[in-house]
Amino acid sequence: MKKVLALLLTALLVLGITACGGNGDEENEGGNADSLTIKVGASPAPHAEILEKAKEILAEDGVTLEITEFQDYVFPNEAVSNGELEANYFQHLPYLEQYNEENDTDLVSVAKIHYEPYGIYAGKTATLEELQDGAKVAVPNDATNEARALLLLEQEGLITLKEGVGIGATALDIVDNPKNLEIVELEAAFIPRSLQDVDIAVINGNYAIEAGLNASKDALATEAADSVGADTFANIICVKAGNEENEGVKKLIEVLTSEEIKTFINDKYEGAVVPVF
Repeated sequence: MKKVLALLLTALLVLGITACGGNGDEENEGGNADSLTIKVGASPAPHAEILEKAKEILAEDGVTLEITEFQDYVFPNEAVSNGELEANYFQHLPYLEQYNEENDTDLVSVAKIHYEPYGIYAGKTATLEELQDGAKVAVPNDATNEARALLLLEQEGLITLKEGVGIGATALDIVDNPKNLEIVELEAAFIPRSLQDVDIAVINGNYAIEAGLNASKDALATEAADSVGADTFANIICVKAGNEENEGVKKLIEVLTSEEIKTFINDKYEGAVVPVF
């Protein structure tokens, strides 16, 4: 009888241990299911660099951030639109609105993160005062960024644009060009590599940074803090419409608009990138 009782107790103990082990596995599986991974596309600098810092912070909260770098302004939006990425970080709202209109997509901004001052940089001519008649000026060839470049040239008195044209400006809207500047439209990413071929160039902030240029130190002129550019062209986090409440996206925005990220941006870029939150 005692032997039977002992065997029963042993069997019950084994069953109890097995049951506990089974519950632990389920909890672990549940934990894996609850972990978050968010895939974000970005331009290499400063966007991907800022995301790398955010990645460290998110990891402390159990969130995995996967960053894919893009060298152009089209594929990051395609990847968000087709679901390959949850979000991207490389563009401003006017560009996004133009992209949606031209591609019949439904992408939306969920947060403004930073602003990159546009700068005019020396090519073959060292200063704006030395520009000769017919000098070549490189500007981005996509509509919104070209308008921003032209507004900066107007700010410096080099050209005059049609009144009220604002961020819709094109080279056709130049109504006064006293030095007969030749506006050379180039793919934005190529402009830093074309400085030796033009007299001056207006360069997007991110491409200037990639080329080792700092708008606050190296540019001949930059957008004024109260300019249309500063007010309008903050770089955003973009998602597909309907994904605004995605938990990973919300956590990403929470980190990217934190004091820790603001300090990181200010310390690393020294005025070439300006937080807007």
